[in-house]
This record gives sequence, structure tokens and C-alpha cells, in this order.
Amino acid sequence: MRLGTALATVAAGERPPSFDVFRETLDPAWIAAALRATGKATIRRRKLPAERVLWLVIGMALFRDRSIQEVVRHLDLVLPTAHGRGRASGSAVAQARSRLGPAPLAALFTQTASLWGPAAADAERWRGLAVFGIDGTTLRVPDTAANEAEFGRAPARAAGTSGYPVLRLVALMVLRRHLLTALNLGPYQRGERVLAEPLWAALPERSLVIVDRGLASYAMFQRVGDPAAQRHWLTRAKEGRRAPQARVVRRLGPDDDIVVFRPGDKVRRRCRAIPPRVEVRAIRYQRRGFPPQTLLTSLLDPVAYPAAELIALYHERWELELGFDEVKTHTLEREETLRSTTPARITQEVWGLALGYNLVRLAMARVAQTAGIAPTRISYRHALQLIRVFWLTAWLTSPGVLPRRLDALDAELALLILPARRVRGYPRKVKLKMSTYVRKHPTPRERPLK
Repeated sequence: MRLGTALATVAAGERPPSFDVFRETLDPAWIAAALRATGKATIRRRKLPAERVLWLVIGMALFRDRSIQEVVRHLDLVLPTAHGRGRASGSAVAQARSRLGPAPLAALFTQTASLWGPAAADAERWRGLAVFGIDGTTLRVPDTAANEAEFGRAPARAAGTSGYPVLRLVALMVLRRHLLTALNLGPYQRGERVLAEPLWAALPERSLVIVDRGLASYAMFQRVGDPAAQRHWLTRAKEGRRAPQARVVRRLGPDDDIVVFRPGDKVRRRCRAIPPRVEVRAIRYQRRGFPPQTLLTSLLDPVAYPAAELIALYHERWELELGFDEVKTHTLEREETLRSTTPARITQEVWGLALGYNLVRLAMARVAQTAGIAPTRISYRHALQLIRVFWLTAWLTSPGVLPRRLDALDAELALLILPARRVRGYPRKVKLKMSTYVRKHPTPRERPLK
């Protein structure tokens, strides 16, 4: 995380805000462009101008264990006054966030992902194809009437509904760098397929996306698969009575066939672009201790794309699950819910969380490149903790010492190299069974008096 040109201001002896040490990664010009594009640029002088409120939202994501007021203080976000260091009340911070809204964060994420994503994908290609993954997850939000109306609740077997409102999101990630390149979120009742629809356009040419089978559909096969642009997909076949039947039309090798699916009339009426027959490649395999599986892919050439390599590649889909774990377990510190209390600020917080996650991942990728290892060999949790400590103390450091502090930070991150991953395969099991008791609602006698 070197400053480069961002340290030029240090020579004058002025102390930049502590977040300025990340200017080389997140160019202030991009922030200004996102604010202008969304009409949120600050016109009159405020204690908390829009560009600093944007940094506040990113800081809230990286400092989940700190209150919002502490984040404002440690990042030195309030502009100084004639009497010294500026201060802002909690209500002023909330109003500043409401004025900013989620649009600038979403625009900045999209802009940075369009620049960072291709570079990350090019660095770790498989047989000339950039490897992406797409999947969905959920996040709990504070239990307010507005949040429940906006996001809804998830069903629960024992209690009827979940204890908190829940938002659903779908993410597109560069799997071998854990870099988010596209994101869409909405209420829990909106399905993952619907939320994933706008993300397919973010896939570049010469790419392969590994798709969770819950997102696979004939429409996805048609939308993503493009031999001319070398845009391909890989997924696992569905099982059970609802799985579509396929007819083998050509043998490519042992357990490796070209098969044809024939979408039903109902499916074709719903999406007229789907052809009457869909030709895909089916690869059957079985790992010890697991039931047989079938992979489906648009990569039809068995010589250019060997079956054994595709089988191994499919299991990299779990890198996206590890990314979700890094966000929810380590970045959010496994807190019960997000911290914002209104739907607009919750959406804003999620976009800030995605930006903060990518900033940490970029720092780890630079260290991994210096060490000559894969970025997934760097410990995310310890890298995040080191960056937190550095960011919190940067404003206490003498300006002339900052370059040495940054070099020391890179050296410390290089010590967080994990051992090479072992190839392990465990069946998916429930480790802690949820309670089967029905949730008890308070009786009128137990409810507090108004």
C-alpha cells in the first residue's frame, strides 16, 4: 500500500487526512466523478463534505468494531475550523449520510470494478479465459418497520419468520483474486435469478463464469454462452424429478458427452430467445465418499478444455463462498445485523462494504505479487487487522514518518502468508442443529406498559 504521488503533500509538512494514504488505490478523481454523476457533489462548505462522507461509509465497513463517531474521529473526516479540529454531532453525521444516499457509492463501486476487475482477471487466467463466479447470499438488517417493509423477512421453520428483516444480494467475483466486480441487492423475496440478471452483462469477452446450479437456467445458457466472444459458463446439473432430461448426441470420451436439452413450451413462451434445442457438454464424475455428479458447460472442445481440468476448476466455485465468509465473519465481525437503521442507509452501507472489501483485497494482491504467491495464500483476517491498526494510527504519525510506516505495513502483510491449501473433501453436514422449539411471543400480561 505505497503512497506514490499521494505522499507529495507530505513534503510541505501538512498532515493529510488519514484516508489519503489510500489515494493511489482509490483516486480522488474517481470519487469526484461519482459524486458529479449522481448529483451529490458538495456545493457549499460543510463540516462533512460529500467526498468525506463517502470515506466514512467505507470506514464504517472496515471498522465494524468502532462506533460511527469513532470512525469520524479516527479518520479525521470533519473539516477543521478556525478554532482547531472540527467536530460533528451524531445527528449531523446521520444527516450527511442521508444527503449522500447510496447512489454515489454504487457508482464508485461500478467505476472501480470496471478498472480493477479486468486487471485482476488477466493475472489469473485458465487456458486463456478469465475465471469468474456468481452466487447469492443474505444479510440481516436492524428490526425496524421501514426495513421490514423494504426487505421483508425470511421464513423460519420453528418461528414462522426470521427474527430480523433480511436483504438478498448476488455478487460476481474474480475467483482467483477474490475481487468483487458486480453486485446487485434487493428484498429477500426477490429471487437470486432475478437479482443476477443485470450482472451477466458485466462478464467480459474471453471469460468463464462458474455458476451455482440454483442460478442455472435455459435463459442463462442463452444469455451468457457466446462462442464468438469466447464467453462461457460451467455449472452442476440439477438432480431429482425436476431435472431436465438430456439426450446424448456425441461421445467425447469416458463420461464426457455432448447432450441436447429440449426446453418445454412454457419455458420458450417465457423467453422466446431460447432455441428449440440446447446443445451442451456433460461431464460425469464421482469423488470418494460423495454421490456421482454431472457438470454442464458450454466449453465443447475436449482437447482445448480437458474434462479433468474442468472438474478441478468447478470446485473453485467455493472461493466465492470463502469471499462471503471474509465479508460476513471477518469484516462484519459476525455482528447480528448491519448497523444502519433505514433502507437507504443500509443500501449505502452494503456498497461501502463492497468497496472496503475490494480495497483490502487489492492490498493483499500487491503483497502476494511481491512474494510470488497466489493472493489466496495471504490471510484476509490478519491483513484486515493490520490495515485497521495502520489506518487508525496514521493521523497520529508525523508526516515524514508515513512512508516508512507504509513500507513496514507491506513487510508485515508479507508475514501473513498461509501454508499451501490441502485438498480436502468433507460431506456437507449440519454441525449445530437449530432449536425445534416454537418461538414464544409475549402474552398481553408480559408486554411492557406503554
